[in-house]
Amino acid sequence: MKRAPVLPTEQGPFRADQLRSGDPYELSHGHAILCLPTGGRGARAINAGAKALGTDPAVQDVGFDTGFSLAPDTLRAPDLAVGKIPDEPGWVPGAPPLAVEYADTGQDEAQLAIKIRDLLEGGTRFVWVVRLTGPRRVEIYQPGQAMRVAHPGEDLEAPGILANPVPVKALYDREVSDEVSLRNLLQRHGYESLEAVQAEGEAAALRAGILEIFAVRGVTVEEEEQAMITGCRDLDLLRRWHRQAITAASAAELER
Repeated sequence: MKRAPVLPTEQGPFRADQLRSGDPYELSHGHAILCLPTGGRGARAINAGAKALGTDPAVQDVGFDTGFSLAPDTLRAPDLAVGKIPDEPGWVPGAPPLAVEYADTGQDEAQLAIKIRDLLEGGTRFVWVVRLTGPRRVEIYQPGQAMRVAHPGEDLEAPGILANPVPVKALYDREVSDEVSLRNLLQRHGYESLEAVQAEGEAAALRAGILEIFAVRGVTVEEEEQAMITGCRDLDLLRRWHRQAITAASAAELER
């Protein structure tokens, strides 16, 4: 059985307010932790994940390497943090509801385990660790629960944080991230899918076409009938009306 990471027995000397933006350190109970730059593969994966998560209809903000002051002596900066991020300088107080870490070649597993523990103890509800070495997978950590693993082909969920499930591959694969982002952006504008947008476009064209046919033929469309046509969203009915408008003596003859 894997043992929990052990922190130094003595409290470290540092506090979050002693660090400044750009310092290459995080803090765990007063102990400074050197944080090195992300490699190319990790950077590409993080960008894909940020897009998939940031476009979710329920998400306010996604921060890259944002410093969260979990306690006066603990400062953590997840690769991605989902939650409300103030538009002001300084560390963000508290913990992000969802934190995503990307683990690639050379990952210090002991330090990663301590970071996960710090985040969960600080109030983070979900920590997802995206593994970029070996079989691609996402480890899911929640307070008081055993770690679970999700594989490509499975979805990740964060109730109360994300509106939509997130395919595992969307956290590192650009094409899948693009598909998820398109769905999310359409939902932000009131459409469930690209098909719904296409259907609305066809409906608008049919409504305009019906009225144009009557106008060309010199058929008067009463106000009530015009409201009926312009308010219709039923594609099958609109297609039928479009055909009938070619020969109907009046809009009142359209089958309802």
